[in-house]
Order: sequence, then C-alpha cells, then structure tokens
Amino acid sequence: MKSKISFFSAIFLLCVFGCSKSNGGTVNNGNNGGNTGGTDTTKKGLPVSFWITAANQSELLQKHTDINFATTANSYAFIDVDSTQTFQTIDGFGFTLTGGSASVINQMNATDKAALLQELFSTNNASSIGISYLRISIGASDLNATVFSYDDMPAGQTDETLAHFSLDNDKTDLIPLLKEIIAINPAIKIIAAPWSSPVWMKDNGISKGGSLKPEYYQAYANYFVKYIQAMKAEGITVTAITPQNEPLNPDNNPSLYMTALQQAEFIKTNLGPAFQAASISTKIVAYDHNCDVAAYPLTVLNDAAANAFTDGSAFHLYAGDISALTQVHNSYPTKNLYFTEQYTASSGDFAGDLKWHVKNVVIGSMRNWSRVALEWNLANDAAYGPHTPGGCTTCKGALTIGTTVSRNVAYYIIAHASKFVPAGSVRIQSNISGNLQNAAFLTPAGKKVLIVENDGNGTENFNIRFNGKWVTSTLAGGSTATFVW
Repeated sequence: MKSKISFFSAIFLLCVFGCSKSNGGTVNNGNNGGNTGGTDTTKKGLPVSFWITAANQSELLQKHTDINFATTANSYAFIDVDSTQTFQTIDGFGFTLTGGSASVINQMNATDKAALLQELFSTNNASSIGISYLRISIGASDLNATVFSYDDMPAGQTDETLAHFSLDNDKTDLIPLLKEIIAINPAIKIIAAPWSSPVWMKDNGISKGGSLKPEYYQAYANYFVKYIQAMKAEGITVTAITPQNEPLNPDNNPSLYMTALQQAEFIKTNLGPAFQAASISTKIVAYDHNCDVAAYPLTVLNDAAANAFTDGSAFHLYAGDISALTQVHNSYPTKNLYFTEQYTASSGDFAGDLKWHVKNVVIGSMRNWSRVALEWNLANDAAYGPHTPGGCTTCKGALTIGTTVSRNVAYYIIAHASKFVPAGSVRIQSNISGNLQNAAFLTPAGKKVLIVENDGNGTENFNIRFNGKWVTSTLAGGSTATFVW
C-alpha cells in the first residue's frame, strides 16, 4: 500500500538564493539567484504567499515572507499554471469524523475544545485550516467503541417497518459535535456511509461480513430515508451517501459484502426510488472502495436504471492506482468522483506518509477528477482508540488527543489543501515537471493556488510561471509547499 521512502535532507542547499532560511525550501523573487545571464528589467511583479511542510518536520505549515513574480532567466524547469484551462469543481478537503474521534474531542475541556474546533473548521480565522468536507458513518464504523446500527433488535426478531429506528447511539458524541461544527461552518458538506446494515437484515445475522438479504432491500432503503430525515431534524444536512463502505471487504467489524450487481439492483429498485418518493436530494455515490476494481463502479453506472439515480463513485487507495478515477471519468464524464478514505498507520513515518499521501490522496485525486480528498480518522487517543473489537488498531488520527493535542502527519497532508482551496474552487491546468508533483486551483475569490510535492529524495530547483512571469523555488526532497497569488 504505502511504500516507505527514504528522505535525504539537503539543508545546506536551501539558502542558495539568499532569502529566508528553510529546511523545507526557499523561494527567490527572480532578482538574483539562479540567473544564467538574463537581466531582469521588469518592475516588481505580483506577490506570492507560500507555506512549507518539510519532510524532516523542521517546518510545519510554516508561512514564509511573500515573494514576487519577475522574469529573471535561469536554467530550471517550469511549472506553468494556466487559469484559462479548467477542470472539475472542488467540494472540499477533510477527514472522517468517526464516533471515536467525536468521543475523544468531546472529552476535552470546553475552552480547548472550542479553540480546536475553530482551528479545524473556521473559514474566517487566519490560523485555521478550513476543513470543508466530512465523512461520517451511518451507525457504527470500526472506529466506534462499540458496534451498533440505528435499528438493533434482539436475536431472531426483525423490524421491517423500522418502528425502533433511533439515532440515540450517536446523540452522546457525534451529533452534538456535528452541531458545533456546523455552527462554525454552516456550509460544510457531509458524506455518510454504513459499515453494515442492521444485523437482522443480513444473511449471517452478525455485524461482521455477510450480505444483505434481498427481502430486506426495501426496508434498508427506507432505513437510509429515515436516517437522512432524522439527521435533518437535528439540523444536519447529509450531502451524499454511499450504499456501503468498502463493499468488497467483509473482514472488518462491522462490515457487509455487496457485489456490484447487488449494489446496482439496490440503487435502481429500492434506494433511488425511495429517495425520489421522499423528495430527498441527498446524492447517491457508488462503490466507496479501492482503485484496483474500477469495474465495480462501471458496472453500476453501466446499468441505465441505476445510473439515473447515481451521482458518481467514491474511492480509497489501499490497492490499485489513483489513475483509476480517470478511467471511470473517461467512461462517464458527467458523473462525479470522490476520494473518501486513506489512513496513516501507527507504524508509518512522517516523511514517507507526507510524500505518499500528498502525491496520491491530494494531488493525485485532484489530477484525476475527484471533487473531494479525505483522509481517514480525524482524532483518536494515544492508544489509537476507541475502536470496535476487531476494528483498526493501527489507524492514526490527524490528531492525537490526551492531556495535549498532537497534530500528526494527516493534519498537514490535508491542511496544505483545505486551508487554501475552499469549496467552489476549480482545478486549473498545471504541468508535472520531473519529481515535482502538483495541482493548481482557481478559488472563488480569484486566487491561484499551487500545491507542490517534491517526490524525489534530493532538493529540486524550479520555476512557477503564470502570465509570462515566474518565481523560482527550492524544495527539499519529500517536502510540500502551497503557493497562493
């Protein structure tokens, strides 16, 4: 899944342009360093702000002194940014707010919790990272302390009318925290997914594995309707759902196995019509699993009746290649794509995870038509809990919360995008130059944003060119920078 990539620091090279020191990189305004004989005769150009996270953690989303576009000649490669060539609209960047992460955040004292939520979700605070998209579970995920659905029944009993449906298990932590988040950012978008249906609907009668019995397809569709309506009554709008988290993974707890043909049948015969009958506008997004089985969402979309109810498809990257999103896009260019999960492990290292995740989850998903890039768990405790029996014991949250709050690598992976690329931004043209993975955006306010990751081990010198002028940057191997102008 994630390869461990060695990182060779080149700190002594990072001051070659005579500007502010940085173990992650420096930027030159084009007036001296790197000149190979050209003469700068232009006036001071457009200012560029930039932030760097270094693979060696010497800089963590650190802002540098603004620099300016100019036209000094040098021999370095160019990243050309062209805002006249546009691609997909961006819905947001963020994490999954698991029940476990809600629980540990709610255990903070009121003052520290309020400050943390402002830091994470405010769009009006210069010190915040502006998370704009969340994923939540319908019922328990494996990062809840216990397994539950919203309609659990004693063994041997069923509830096809859903008379016992209740959100009560989420009213202690998840729902109250969501309300606080929405108060900070009312425009935040939410995608929800079940890890399992109620066990009485399953052919094995337990929370782990098994499949949905066809005779309960309609009851399960109604379960989704009740969920969306009940959340709406709590003041929480669910933007989109997927019918099943990781439908080809029956080994988690909870989990449910659902083939592509079963999902297409469920969407076209039950879920889509149920949403239509209840006038629900929440989007139905297919698949929600790894990039190695692009045939799954294509099977759903190839079914004309299921296609009519399906907004698009969602992906993880524990297997396969991120280019699978473009494969699906090319077959159905009017359907949306979402990247909804990737975890960082307790055994991972900051440098390797920063490099791999920024390249694939953030830049890779964006360059392959995704509207969303989400890392996995927002927060956990120092023991990587809570989690269900059999749930993930090595998933490291973006935050570790105990007596203090530690900001882990996933925090910076997402912050390099969420802080600068708000919902409603559009991806624009930029070219890949050697090791310099990148993605560019035009924000609703007219700002241009370029996220660059040096995927090599050594320092790279390069130019960012826009409208005939450029700035020259030096970025250490494995480091990430975000430029805004």
